[in-house]
Amino acid sequence: MTNAITAFRADVPQEALDDLRLRLRSTRWPEPQTVGDWSQGVPLTALRDLCDYWADGYDWRRCEATLNALPQFTTAIDGLSIHFIHVRSPRPDALPLILTHGWPGSVLEFLKVIEPLTDPAAHGAPDAPAFHVVVPSLPGYGFSGKPTATGWGVETIAQSWIQLMRRLGYDRFAAQGGDWGAAVTSAIAMAAPPECIGIHLNMPLVFPEESDFADLTPAEAKTVERMQYYQEHDSGYAKLQGTRPQTIGYGLADSPVAQAAWIYEKFQAWTDNRGVPEDALTRDEILDVISLYWFTNSGASSARLYWESANAFQARKLDLPVGVSIFAQEIFRPSRRWAKRSYPRLVHWNELDAGGHFAAFEQPALFVKELRACFSAMQG
Repeated sequence: MTNAITAFRADVPQEALDDLRLRLRSTRWPEPQTVGDWSQGVPLTALRDLCDYWADGYDWRRCEATLNALPQFTTAIDGLSIHFIHVRSPRPDALPLILTHGWPGSVLEFLKVIEPLTDPAAHGAPDAPAFHVVVPSLPGYGFSGKPTATGWGVETIAQSWIQLMRRLGYDRFAAQGGDWGAAVTSAIAMAAPPECIGIHLNMPLVFPEESDFADLTPAEAKTVERMQYYQEHDSGYAKLQGTRPQTIGYGLADSPVAQAAWIYEKFQAWTDNRGVPEDALTRDEILDVISLYWFTNSGASSARLYWESANAFQARKLDLPVGVSIFAQEIFRPSRRWAKRSYPRLVHWNELDAGGHFAAFEQPALFVKELRACFSAMQG
């Protein structure tokens, strides 16, 4: 087994771009929804507008150039090729930090925070802590390899990330994540490698216990309502991906419109917006993510993580230092008292009035500020 780290450049063949446009222009569309909102899924007009732009206005090469301006690499861990961005800080006191995305996310959601984290002086904060930043693509996502056998669940990924940080020569690091990234980051903390000084989560995996329901605060009651809404109206994607990822994968692999709708809906539901995803992210940013899934044919392979780790989103007691940032429109917003049960060494807690589920993507300045405060508290 080689520990080689190989330089990587994104280079989607022109034939794939041409094929995408042909498929988009040949789409057979359904009739419109019978409601005036997003409650049945992405409205027909909204998706047709998005896909018209994808076919005739969007420039994947711009996204590719942005990615390729950063140091990217691949390395084999347990027989699987792992793609990652790795930007070292010019500061000798920088803390190594691994950032993990979720679904339907990617390494792209961290692009706006890498430079402020690695070189704070160049971004108006010379006294702020600096970080060496590592951003891997989850197995089956983006430019990472796709597992060909079972076993690549959250705990395995966490062990791979620990191995990756060691392979990069770091004997001390911190970890951060939201969504699946929160589950992986929590699993790193559960493993408690001696190198890990602590973690930060923007989607803490903590939940109310039965005894909590007797004296819910108004904010906690609202959180419970949001949890119930998610279970009843917003979790069908997870049930399908967690039970039949291969079945949904055929449509996502064959139809770019299906792949676009599958992701676009979540950008509408989970970002801090006034009704449409473009309130929170640009159309190009949205299509960058959708395009990455499409060009890497990751619809089925990304969905399988739900099958592998269907029970990953559970409260676990973590003995390492933990920091938490709750952005305004996160899927649900647990209370600090719930968090303290699972995170007895809670060193940072903040509830923000902007941002949603894709925190670094939507509110990069706030995200950077939160990480700086969190890991400064851990380092004393």
